[in-house]
Amino acid sequence: MLKKDECAFVLVDVQGRLAKIVHENEKIITNLINLIQGLKILNIPIIWVEQYPEGLGVTDEKLSKYLTDEKPILKMTFNACKNEEFIEAVKATGRTQMLVAGIETHVCVYQTAYGLKQMGYDIEVISDAVSSRTLANKKIGLEKMKADGINITCFESALFELTETSEGEQFKKIIELIK
Repeated sequence: MLKKDECAFVLVDVQGRLAKIVHENEKIITNLINLIQGLKILNIPIIWVEQYPEGLGVTDEKLSKYLTDEKPILKMTFNACKNEEFIEAVKATGRTQMLVAGIETHVCVYQTAYGLKQMGYDIEVISDAVSSRTLANKKIGLEKMKADGINITCFESALFELTETSEGEQFKKIIELIK
């Protein structure tokens, strides 16, 4: 179960042309926007990575406008855990649970989630906020993660677990995002 004071979020490589051609790209972007807004309401730390932006382009502008309090960590490795700045950012959160979303499911999302799991973090990948160029590749990535002991969830489930109660202003704001 996700806990608000134990959880952080890792956004992986939702960039440039690739973000526009992945399977169900508009749905993924919409879910990521709602997820990011919800996580900000709940004060969940966000770590944002970009893979080789000079070649792949920067984070999709529909998303980056919700990330004005954060700066992307630039990486060249598919597994963000091989980047020292990323590792420092993860450790600096002081959290033990990591939500992971982004693209592509079977490459950078998988390798980063696996790397975080190997470091001892509890990982949940948000299935309706990840994608690959093909549905088959997305499914393969999710299956590999599940086989490796990584939990799979959806953005609504994650937000409601973190919110914990239907009382209070945070819940009212979260429910507006989901409607």
